Amino acid sequence: MEIYFENEQMVSEELLALMEESARLCLEKEGIPEENCEFSVSFVDREEIKELNSTYRGVDKVTDVLSFPQFEDFNELPEDQIICLGDIVICEDRAKEQAEEFGHSYEREIIYLFHLLGYDHMDEEEKAEMREREEEVMTELKLKRV
Repeated sequence: MEIYFENEQMVSEELLALMEESARLCLEKEGIPEENCEFSVSFVDREEIKELNSTYRGVDKVTDVLSFPQFEDFNELPEDQIICLGDIVICEDRAKEQAEEFGHSYEREIIYLFHLLGYDHMDEEEKAEMREREEEVMTELKLKRV
């Protein structure tokens, strides 16, 4: 698995390692071979995420995360070649604010925002499945709710 981080200096090396472990766990739970996967993660400020949100979603406001999955269905994943899962953009400022608002750790919030496995929280059924997977991973990483 290869994760390409942009602006990684915005977060600690320990958090980057935790994100990598989280990605491994997610891929394992979905039965996706990690050795063939790659994706990018960018950390941005409020201004940049607002601009991206406006450009890609038509919503002119700050958001916490934008994800751009390459595949909607895991059955579409190519075999025996590198699988680019997509791109994730995290607003580091919003992550800090939300961690405080929700009363849990900054690390938990970043890992919570960090997902790119085809789930969409616009559909209630997929949202429930996504939340279940997130909690499984959080528990294994010992990032429980406070």
